[in-house]
Amino acid sequence: MSYLQPGKVLAFAHRGGAYHPEIEGLENTMAAFRHAAALGYDYLETDVHLTADGVLLAFHDDVLERVTDRAGIVRELALADVREARIGGREQVPTLVELLDAFPNARFNIDIKSEEAVAPLAALIRERGLWERVLVGSFSRRRITRFRELTDARVPTAAHPWQIVAFRLSPSARVAQLLAGNAFAAFQVPHRRGRLTVVTPGFVRRAHAAGHPVHVWTIDDPAEMNALLDRGVDGLFTDRTDVLKDVLQGRGQWLSAQGGTTT
Repeated sequence: MSYLQPGKVLAFAHRGGAYHPEIEGLENTMAAFRHAAALGYDYLETDVHLTADGVLLAFHDDVLERVTDRAGIVRELALADVREARIGGREQVPTLVELLDAFPNARFNIDIKSEEAVAPLAALIRERGLWERVLVGSFSRRRITRFRELTDARVPTAAHPWQIVAFRLSPSARVAQLLAGNAFAAFQVPHRRGRLTVVTPGFVRRAHAAGHPVHVWTIDDPAEMNALLDRGVDGLFTDRTDVLKDVLQGRGQWLSAQGGTTT
């Protein structure tokens, strides 16, 4: 099982499948990831922040308020303080290490959400030899560039915004590669950004010509899923893990835990 599977469609459980009716309100919790794994998801998406005492958390926001019953800025809180918060009134915020250990056969897509988390994440991957088990991205060009430097470009990473723009607007894959370089493994992009369609047929064609798969986030509507799959994208992130699984099974493109397809 790999992040780079030509001809395969990867299904990513975004924050564990944040809007599945059975776990809504429990994003980025052990309960959510267990639920996704039980559905057969091998690719789990999460985010990382760093606590004041240097622990990597699987948590999206830089503050606790939106999803927990406590308030506070994550980077200013020790792990013990964060542990007092409850997501959905019952679930603790997990550490990244806890997720990695709980799902040893899963691949993790990790979004770096803070500057402070860059070096500790690189160190963790290096210490545990997770080179083939993670794909790391960030909206920040500075963060992802620094991460690549710290890991000697051994870890698969997603393209940063400038690299995406280069492939979206260039007339050919060759020109795009000259502008963007080749230091990334995959595009992980929204279908649209405002009025701009990012994942056009031309974008997918140029990405594939350069050897880069295209993963699209965060898609919960079955019609949109099918349209993107017809366009040739290589992976979809979803909060509705039930819907995406149904769509992929209907198309004969659902990857089983063994890396094969099921219908």
